[in-house]
Amino acid sequence: MHQKTDTSVKTMGLHAVRGFCMGVADIVPGVSGGTIALILGIYERLIANVRTGATALERLAKLDPRGALARVKELEWSFIVPLLGGIVVAFGALSHIIEDLLTDYPEEMAGLFIGLVAASVVIAWKQVSDWNQTSYTIVGVVAVASFFLLGFQSGLITDPSPIQFVGAGAIAICAMILPGISGSFLLVMMGMYAGLLGAVNDRELGDIAVFMVGAVIGLALFSTLLSWLLDNHHDRILASLIGLMLGSVRVLWPWPNGVGIISDEEAEAVKGTKLGWADDFGSFVWPTVLAAVAFALVLGLSVVGDRRLTARST
Repeated sequence: MHQKTDTSVKTMGLHAVRGFCMGVADIVPGVSGGTIALILGIYERLIANVRTGATALERLAKLDPRGALARVKELEWSFIVPLLGGIVVAFGALSHIIEDLLTDYPEEMAGLFIGLVAASVVIAWKQVSDWNQTSYTIVGVVAVASFFLLGFQSGLITDPSPIQFVGAGAIAICAMILPGISGSFLLVMMGMYAGLLGAVNDRELGDIAVFMVGAVIGLALFSTLLSWLLDNHHDRILASLIGLMLGSVRVLWPWPNGVGIISDEEAEAVKGTKLGWADDFGSFVWPTVLAAVAFALVLGLSVVGDRRLTARST
């Protein structure tokens, strides 16, 4: 790590604001915190620190504490700490609001989510450098397989166990280094989104801590592998992600029960994989409008990020 570290209060405050923006994105399924990091100009720096941290955890797992400590010293703590602080504040501030919206407006929120994911598909599609028969086949196979497999999901996991929180953390953390995919989106697919929101909203520190342990484990186990796959099989990995997001329509479809987190009338789990249609024009229009707005917003943010990259490269 050769990034010059600025420890001024102003710079660290800006990192906290950037973290808050990433946290806002991460809490909404379909918006990638990595995309926001890219727009804010800190993505490469973030990934460099993630890889260094993963290397430290690997050294520790290999019973090499001296090597692990050396990697820990390379981390930019004045960058990481305020960034994480901003993310935590965003989760704490917004979890209650989103939980209430999911309870009161499940179909509208599902429309919002599906618009966000649809935009993520477009963004990821543009990142594939060479579309060929293999890439199209991967998209089709993964989309069909995930659509079918998600049909077995009954919806929300109503009382997640510590093991389930660990697994959710380990998988969701992968979104930090996967371009265009949201950690919250992965939690929705696993049926753990409402469980984590509830834990954050109710300040259930034990569940949150277990989730974070899972995130650390996932970072140690998967980050190096995922980075290698992206470096060596970039197009195929992105094609797989696109197929996964297309197949996720099974759990994001707004009708009849919204995103399948809770019911319309009470805080209970409902089947999230039943596909239907709107009962009337009123129940059709708002999910559709929110989907369109979300789709346009994310694509607009992507354009801003692309312009930043172009400006930096010239």
